[in-house]
Amino acid sequence: MGSIIGERVRISVYGESHGKSVGVVIDGLPSGIRIDADDIAAHMQRRAPGRAAWSTTRREGDVAEIQSGVYRGYTTGTPLCALIQNFGTRSEDYEDLKSRPRPSHADYTGSVRYGGYGDPRGGGHFSGRLTAPLVFAGAVCMQALHTHEIFVGGHALEIGGERDTGFDDVRLEPEFLRRLVRREFPVISDEAGERMKAAIEAARRDLDSVGGIVECGIVNVPAGLGDPMFGGLEVRIGAMVLSVPAIKGVEFGDGFAIARSRGSQNNDPIVYRDGAVHTATNHNGGIDGGISNGMPIVFRVVVKPTASIPKAQQTIDLETKEAETLVIKGRHDPCIVPRAVPVVEAVTAVALLDVLVSSSKY
Repeated sequence: MGSIIGERVRISVYGESHGKSVGVVIDGLPSGIRIDADDIAAHMQRRAPGRAAWSTTRREGDVAEIQSGVYRGYTTGTPLCALIQNFGTRSEDYEDLKSRPRPSHADYTGSVRYGGYGDPRGGGHFSGRLTAPLVFAGAVCMQALHTHEIFVGGHALEIGGERDTGFDDVRLEPEFLRRLVRREFPVISDEAGERMKAAIEAARRDLDSVGGIVECGIVNVPAGLGDPMFGGLEVRIGAMVLSVPAIKGVEFGDGFAIARSRGSQNNDPIVYRDGAVHTATNHNGGIDGGISNGMPIVFRVVVKPTASIPKAQQTIDLETKEAETLVIKGRHDPCIVPRAVPVVEAVTAVALLDVLVSSSKY
């Protein structure tokens, strides 16, 4: 089933954009994890819609209601279920889209896959609304990782061609990531952030949208975590990240830039420092042979421009087979990159906790 992922820590996501609720069941969580409700709420609000000019005007409280799996503030070890009510729906905006698929959406492919029985309102189960339960699951998994001093954090590295300062992938520190996730607009450089906001606003005024790149880092991952081949850390993290709507690519370390390097430039020299094994550089993103080497794990993902734009686009009517000009109504983000940052962090935490538990290192 496409909505379930994980080996030992498994998550199952349910719901549609305009249904009564969306939610998640997390199975395989270790017992005894202290659940900080305020911390979870803070992560949920980072992703929540309707909070800023660069976001959709749809407003949702995004309050996760825990149904099971937590007793007196700690995980019980049994399945943890949480639901998030949908309130800000406006389904009439989608009435004229039933037979006219939106370009670059799953309207057409979903209709073919499910024989026309899928819920088309707001994208149904394909909607970015389903990332809300992912952020909840990730916030819970982050709290489990914090007991091992493992921290995950990200930022908008690029939006609309405007680029932020990148991570120091050799000396990335937990406190730096903690400060970063508390920022309203998730960038390292305020100046770059203002340029990004201007690019988003320019696209909005032009009835268009922009995409970008999210950079994510994980610190204090012990060496030796992961497996070769199909169980590699890149494979496990990459699969989770690519399951997020609108993510179209992922690269670890220097990624595609490695294609322009020689081996002598890309190889990370191994050194002994502060009583432990390190590498002098981190071109490979903290992973060798699918297994962590103890350095910060750094990767980047490509987020496509929001597909729903007010600008006129070409489509067809699936019933008449005639060409149509489509003007999409509704409330959509001119850029989803800032709201994608906590989602990327969340699914990374889920994947890493799954690997940690599967390897009996938790």
